[in-house]
Amino acid sequence: MNVPAKYTLPIIVIAQFLCTTLWFAGNAVMPDLMQSWGLENSDLGSITSSVQLGFIVGTLSYAFFTISDRYNPSAVFFISALFGSVFNVLIVIDGISFSMLLTFRFFTGFFLAGIYPVGMKIASDYFARGLGKALSLLVGALVLGTAFPHLISGFLSAFSWKSVLYATSTLAVVGGSMIFLFVKPGPYRRPGKKGDFRNIVKAYGNSNFKAASLGYFGHMWELYTFWAFVPLMLLTYGKAQDVDINVPFLAFLIIGMGSLACIIGGFLSIRFGEKKLIVVALAASGLCCLFSPLMFHAPTYLFIGFLIFWGWAVIIDSPLLSALVAFHVDPEIRGSALTITNSIGFIITILSIQLISTVLNYIPLEYVWVILAIGPALGLYALSKEDKNPNEKQIKIDL
Repeated sequence: MNVPAKYTLPIIVIAQFLCTTLWFAGNAVMPDLMQSWGLENSDLGSITSSVQLGFIVGTLSYAFFTISDRYNPSAVFFISALFGSVFNVLIVIDGISFSMLLTFRFFTGFFLAGIYPVGMKIASDYFARGLGKALSLLVGALVLGTAFPHLISGFLSAFSWKSVLYATSTLAVVGGSMIFLFVKPGPYRRPGKKGDFRNIVKAYGNSNFKAASLGYFGHMWELYTFWAFVPLMLLTYGKAQDVDINVPFLAFLIIGMGSLACIIGGFLSIRFGEKKLIVVALAASGLCCLFSPLMFHAPTYLFIGFLIFWGWAVIIDSPLLSALVAFHVDPEIRGSALTITNSIGFIITILSIQLISTVLNYIPLEYVWVILAIGPALGLYALSKEDKNPNEKQIKIDL
């Protein structure tokens, strides 16, 4: 079904939002999962990491076989959404073991590899110009989708926790169907040939591509670990200060508000430049990591405000970094380059999440988040080493 071109981007954004609700569906019902399986706080890291690991294996598989470059990316998106929704809802089965829960979350993550990076690939096929703004909207949709299960959990608290899984799987099927029915191959799509992984490796010979990728990797060290542990931060603060904290709503607010940051960041970069905004964001989120121990002793309004600001700072540079990665590779391998870069980034998230989960057993929680400052610091260092060779194509994203 053909739809006017002006509706293409909104459809992609809405579909991305609906499908990425699968990502943190398990985290949104974590208290119920912990009660059902008798889990500890450290098991939160295992459940989150299983999704991340699945995403990594998925992205490597999709990239190795150049699936989104060789085949209709809308069909790839749709099929991935269907399978992801099935594995997401399988954890509601009574009597499954904890290892099966982790397995089902793994395969949910695996098929998310056909949603998030493929959604960016579809957008890049439609926008030779305006790619930065398009990806800002897409990452904003990802952020809102990631946060949305927490809001669903709050609204459906009177019902079984399983209703959250049913709801997110239904949303994913709807999102995948929207892409399949209404978004055809873009005018700038250049179908790739059979995968040659060496071409993707060669892309890292472009110094600006490498700088953007390394900046992205530093950003990823912090991002998903912050998101994964926001509910635990809120619970810990509430118990320590003896105040009533609405964890589902505040977790949604802290994470979800980042979607607005992505959109605003896309427009701010027009005036101030992509790299300047990325540098400011990395510096701001790094400072949040360093000052976080003080905030756990602050008044409630200040603590919540700090986490909301942190939620903005930690994500605002993500679409701009992704846009830079997409801009500096040939169109024939753009989908695979985005996917493999995402994969490396998510390997880093597992290392970060597992490190924090381990450290939680030895260090008071309020001091743990200082470790996350390593990522922004390394990202800033990488970007400072950007090659200024005037003969090389300059990083410039048309917004």
